[in-house]
Amino acid sequence: MGRMARLAARDMGFAATEVKNRTLLRLAALLEESRHDIAAANQNDIDAAYAYGMSAALIDRLTLTDARLDGLSQDLRALVKLSDPIGERFDEADLPTGLKLSRRRVPLGVLGVIYESRPNVTIDITGLSIKTGNAAILRGGKETLHSNRALVGLVWKALRENSLPAEAVQFIDNPDRNLVLELLKLNDCVDVIIPRGGEGLHRFCRENSRIPVITGGVGICHIFVDQSADLEKSLPVINNAKTQRPSVCNALDTLLVHKAVAAQVLPRVVEFLAPAGVTFRAHPSAMEHLKDANCEIVRPAGTEDFDTEWMSLVLGLKVVEGIDEAIEHTNAHSLGHSDSILTQDASNVARWVNEVDSAAVYVNASTRFTDGGQFGLGAEVAISTQRIHARGPMGLRELTTYKWVGEGNYLTRK
Repeated sequence: MGRMARLAARDMGFAATEVKNRTLLRLAALLEESRHDIAAANQNDIDAAYAYGMSAALIDRLTLTDARLDGLSQDLRALVKLSDPIGERFDEADLPTGLKLSRRRVPLGVLGVIYESRPNVTIDITGLSIKTGNAAILRGGKETLHSNRALVGLVWKALRENSLPAEAVQFIDNPDRNLVLELLKLNDCVDVIIPRGGEGLHRFCRENSRIPVITGGVGICHIFVDQSADLEKSLPVINNAKTQRPSVCNALDTLLVHKAVAAQVLPRVVEFLAPAGVTFRAHPSAMEHLKDANCEIVRPAGTEDFDTEWMSLVLGLKVVEGIDEAIEHTNAHSLGHSDSILTQDASNVARWVNEVDSAAVYVNASTRFTDGGQFGLGAEVAISTQRIHARGPMGLRELTTYKWVGEGNYLTRK
């Protein structure tokens, strides 16, 4: 598979933009035409997930609703409208030596992507790989096996119909975990490993891979309600961040509230979010403002609760002295994903943006915006929380590298 991917990547790297775009449009159409078959395959996975006793959060990630399938098709069409980064020249300079120097974008090559419980990732990665002229070897979890078989079959059909190599997108159609280890050792064939899953998967890849690993997609996300925040405008933002899709990595996990407004804010937050099924884990500093709250809804926080990515309708609550403690807590407990401040104070905005060390920081906005589609990237292959060339949603340009191009007139170095 690795050798075939390497050969396919060479062909993909030379593919014309028109051909790549035509392939993406065909894949979008096939997703719509094959909706019934995809749903049937996905239902097989869902039924098995219930039998395995998978959590509600993971089953939600596994499920391909009509709306999510529509979103995948829309994302593919959005990719078509974006400019093709391959071949783009930048940092052009005429040097005193007479050399004309520039950098030119080229594909990364072969992507090895390992992911769990999210068959939509199959299409996200495929679309981005095709547009950027990369090849990909995909390894989804056993819980997505039927869904991924159906989706990858459509990918191969779209590639072949447009005279592109089907081997440009390959799928490890076997749940044997030993095959993941084999993939991580293919340093002669694969250029980068991108795991999408829990911290355990990321750690396994970092410890066992001979190939560079880009990790991300795990987040403990915070919102800080400053004393100057407009409470009525803040409540819908907090609700959106927590309840719009609680099982994803950019959903809110911890709400920090300035002590000056805690008595006003915390009861209103509980009142506003509880009808959506949210329960709360309150630090002692927050619990003192919620003594009259339903004990089934508001419980004392445990020692590990502020280091937990909930992936469910659970929200941590803590009162802080001010911006200093809010930043300190966020940097200590966040995993560098997405964190937001609600405030009208310009100086606190500047401090939050400058001092919170996350891939995405927000001012008066929900953390749920950290997404390739929402950022105008079409989709993302992952959300990187590292400090390498890619940070945050990894779209088209993050799946490229570059080569230096030097042009002279039979130029020699003196």
